[in-house]
Amino acid sequence: MKFTLKFLAGTAICFFLAQTNANAQGCVAIRSTGGLCSMAEHPDSVTSDGGWLFNSNSRYYRSYKHFVGNQEQHERIELGTNVINHSYAQDLTLTRIFNNRWSFSIDVPYLVNSRSSLYEHGGKERRLTHSNGLGDVSLRAYAWLLNPAKAKKGNIQAGLGLKLPTGSYTYTDYFYNTGANGAKTLGPVDQSIQLGDGGTGIITEINTYYNFSHRFGLYGTFYYMISPRELNGVSSARGGTPSAKAVANGSDIMSVPDQMMVRMGANYGVGKFDLSAGIRYECLPVKDLVGGSNGFRRPGYISSIEPGVSYRVHKFSIYTFVPVAIARNRTQSISDKITTQLTGVNAHGDAAFADYSVNLGVSFKL
Repeated sequence: MKFTLKFLAGTAICFFLAQTNANAQGCVAIRSTGGLCSMAEHPDSVTSDGGWLFNSNSRYYRSYKHFVGNQEQHERIELGTNVINHSYAQDLTLTRIFNNRWSFSIDVPYLVNSRSSLYEHGGKERRLTHSNGLGDVSLRAYAWLLNPAKAKKGNIQAGLGLKLPTGSYTYTDYFYNTGANGAKTLGPVDQSIQLGDGGTGIITEINTYYNFSHRFGLYGTFYYMISPRELNGVSSARGGTPSAKAVANGSDIMSVPDQMMVRMGANYGVGKFDLSAGIRYECLPVKDLVGGSNGFRRPGYISSIEPGVSYRVHKFSIYTFVPVAIARNRTQSISDKITTQLTGVNAHGDAAFADYSVNLGVSFKL
């Protein structure tokens, strides 16, 4: 009982931070933000010698409902013109806990995606494009800001790191009925199923908790990734020639956007189980904090309720979280705004979102 219940309320929030693209799941390309942050171990539970923590997190979602702003385009499903993305991410995270205050982690994602659509294949028949392979690896350092010896009920953890451009952002597949005489064309797959974005991101993170008792506590997480690179040089024309409209509004080249996530909620310990309920907000901003914001992107956000449960035995934990969408919004991009200015007619692109995502994982203290 020394640690299992008293601090379990503060641990569940960081057994997974998945996203991603992930992560506004679907055509809004928010990628996985990693499988674990070092808050999975409260500082009072760690000896002065520290230790190692290994986490494996799996995430799956299916996006198929289209939105323009916050309005769902029900007719897309009825007519069979909707885009359907299936996305699977496997994050492997190794954390070195140096002591009860400092830690460092490396997250390695492997992604498997498929995208079914009509419009990308000449509008004649529904076809698939795929991508699979290593995603963007991230490195992060964490520190508890309050002295664990004095902050018994709550603490704040700050994280800083880098997201490296290790995942392919030029992944190609065949698009059918797009070439001369209906031939297939080899070109870069859609931004939403690319394995990476081509940029080095600066990761900032805040994790906090407060335990009212050995059973009940609150948690909060703030994550923001700054992407200084504006464009990655990859054409959005899927192997074809960009349209005059795309060239005019700058959407002919893929953008490298920022990402944001906020989570907050409560945990309740029952024996070796920890039950959690919270809200989750994921966003791909219209404008980046640093650098330009032009290029092709589908900005938007998704708000979800996020129930979860974890089970802990000694050095082993297993958990599941299922964020369920309650609000989805495909916001107006910079390219949309440029088109609006050029034509005098309001332009607002759409994006497909998922109803929910499923996250399953295990954690071992080595």
